[in-house]
Amino acid sequence: MDVADIPGVPDWLPDHLRADGIESLYPPQAEAVDAGVTRGENLVASVPTASGKTLVATLAMLSSVERGGRSAPDSENDEAASGRGGKALYIVPLRALASEKREEFEQFEQYGLDVGVSTGNYESEGGWLATKDIVVATSEKVDSLVRNDAPWLEDLTCVVSDEVHLVDDGQRGPTLEVTLAKLRQLNPDLQTVALSATIGNAEALAEWLDAALVDSDWRPIELKKGVHYGQALHLEDGSQSELSVRNSEKPTAAIVRDTLEDEGSTLVFVNSRRNAEAAAGRLASTVEPHLTPDEKAQLADVADEIRDVSDTDTSDDLADAVEGGAAFHHAGLASGHRSLVEDAFRDRLVKVVSATPTLAAGVNTPSRRVVVRDWRRYDGTAGGMQPLSVLEVHQMMGRAGRPGLDPYGEALLIANSHDELDELFERYVWADPEPVQSKLAAEPALRTHILATVASGFANSREGLLEFLEQTLYASQTTERGRLERVMDDMIEYLEVNEFMEHEAGGGLTATSLGHTVSRLYLDPMSAAEIIDGLRAWKRGDGRARSESEPTSTLAPDAGADPDAEPSGFTTASDLADDADQDEQAERPDPTAMGLYHLVARTPDMYELYLRSGDEEEYQMLAFEREEEFLGSMPSEFDPAFEDWLSALKTARLLEDWASEVDEDEITDRYGVGPGDVRGKVETAQWLLGAAESLAGELGLGLAPAIREARVRAEHGVREELTDLAGVRGVGRKRARRLYQAGIEDRADLREADKSVVLGALRGRERTAETVLENAGHRDPSMEGVDPDASARPDEDGDADGGSEGAAEPDDEEDQSSLGDF
Repeated sequence: MDVADIPGVPDWLPDHLRADGIESLYPPQAEAVDAGVTRGENLVASVPTASGKTLVATLAMLSSVERGGRSAPDSENDEAASGRGGKALYIVPLRALASEKREEFEQFEQYGLDVGVSTGNYESEGGWLATKDIVVATSEKVDSLVRNDAPWLEDLTCVVSDEVHLVDDGQRGPTLEVTLAKLRQLNPDLQTVALSATIGNAEALAEWLDAALVDSDWRPIELKKGVHYGQALHLEDGSQSELSVRNSEKPTAAIVRDTLEDEGSTLVFVNSRRNAEAAAGRLASTVEPHLTPDEKAQLADVADEIRDVSDTDTSDDLADAVEGGAAFHHAGLASGHRSLVEDAFRDRLVKVVSATPTLAAGVNTPSRRVVVRDWRRYDGTAGGMQPLSVLEVHQMMGRAGRPGLDPYGEALLIANSHDELDELFERYVWADPEPVQSKLAAEPALRTHILATVASGFANSREGLLEFLEQTLYASQTTERGRLERVMDDMIEYLEVNEFMEHEAGGGLTATSLGHTVSRLYLDPMSAAEIIDGLRAWKRGDGRARSESEPTSTLAPDAGADPDAEPSGFTTASDLADDADQDEQAERPDPTAMGLYHLVARTPDMYELYLRSGDEEEYQMLAFEREEEFLGSMPSEFDPAFEDWLSALKTARLLEDWASEVDEDEITDRYGVGPGDVRGKVETAQWLLGAAESLAGELGLGLAPAIREARVRAEHGVREELTDLAGVRGVGRKRARRLYQAGIEDRADLREADKSVVLGALRGRERTAETVLENAGHRDPSMEGVDPDASARPDEDGDADGGSEGAAEPDDEEDQSSLGDF
């Protein structure tokens, strides 16, 4: 189909596509147009990576914006309203993918469209997005917008769900599933377009969404799948070709070398972060001889940028690998690290990336060859190594080959025996992906989404709730008709007992004021129950969340891990009402930051750090030493829950170290985590502490100021005395300490500070000093003609010791490691 023949799109689009080199549509794209994607029809597109899924989404969104609402206007007012055009929403699973798609769609702003992206701040209703024609957001953000009654959602005419196969994911799938169901209920005429490269049962999703189906295996360039064994490649068509492994080589290195000799790049998937880092270090020695002098110079620049992202061993190891033309990629990296690696790999500057499977989830990083080196991964629930799913391996394989750069793509597994060669062909190369299955009937998902569904007005009775749930994918797939209803009733009871929901006269269901707050804050109700229980226990002053005879207040820690498991029992997390004479009780001191960090660390919304070998004794001692700081009772060391409680303590101590200005490299080394893990924990703690602050205020517990201080300290990574100063944009933890040591103790001091002192404390960086002073509201932030005060200059450790010369240093950026920067 010629681009000029696409119906329903803006007049400018055909010329725009031609300018991008697109004269005609790929077959799956033409099939989507024939199925009505530009006429507002629902569509599920199961199409291989690099076969044009994004253009299908673009055609749907642009035609929807051009067309506006479907209904014909009934009056002049309706006609005027319809002239506003339509509004499209593009849902992605990852923040990184949201940024990538925003950049992709911003090209249309030259034609008068406005594009917005929203991924954070779960308490916001995103009013500023009302004026946008295309909005890009994560599924969690869209869910929170629904909970916060964002009025512009009613104006949506098209929603696109990218990587829709992730409804199968036990953690994030239920949110995507419920969000799509709510949007479709909110807008009965909403066009829904769902995209994926690998869906084993695409027809089931199409039936659920009342959609046409485009299920194609067409690719613009050939993808060859196979297995490397011995000295040869064995491909799915039965052909073989020599790919020799030299004496000192590993098979992966041999494949990378062979690809480099053909001027291609390689993406290697391994099963752990440690293996990813080790593989990159080894493969750099394979790549380096193939680099040109110009490439080496460019890679050195990228390596310098990587070292600037964070001052950690991980950052240094990554930079060292990149200088050799290799890199690693995993969730423990900071976002800045990942972006630099992805960009350098897309530019074919970095020749090989060793990655954990997280890189297969959406981010655009194609390569000539994909090597799935490790097809087993450790699974704690199974107690050992387990094979990856076919869907996951096919997602990885789909990254092979980029149209316009590669003559073909090749995806390879590695066998160590002839039997394994046969197994890999049967298990992965010739196999179809597993069918996608809803995970909605698990307790953690249902307790969260039942509360949100009632609080946001999508259902106001048990019958209405069941009717809504009957519109989900789970209801369309299950053969056990009564299970969803049984779990729903148990979760309603849990929410009632914990004061989040109540029955009205006549059988209606309504969220309490507290329930509305919990839903708006985007909390798992069990997290809210844990936080409320701990805050009330502290305020009561007895140091215990419940009496010795009371059972635990929350569901079993692993409840709902198996979506087919029967619901476990529960009791209230807030069974102690606020006594009228509470104000007459003896006042306790405010809880410590450690106590608050431990409180939020033991909620289901925080992923706790694992206890490594030898950790248990260390953290038991710490628990007994600091027992008075904890909000709620500590389990007995013989209680099975004690280990989880200690894991939360380890997580809390990491947060305490961060908020005590311990260097990031020391934290990553002490806890065996990456810089991305540190920032992830800090970001989650900041959100949960913000929620705790709101809950404490609503319950009238008087603890909000202490919680706020702990939250701000976590946000900026500083001790108490620096919280005000570090809040000035552009300051951060290290600069705040230097300014404080130079006698500038808060924002007011900075606003009136001697500019030479500020310049000296900031090590002569004029541009940085001007920016900081401008953000603080200084009347004259210019550094023109200002000499740094030598007495304010910090030594190499950041201590103001008087310095010697006070000369200006190069005006580059330094790592501040403030959460706001990420």
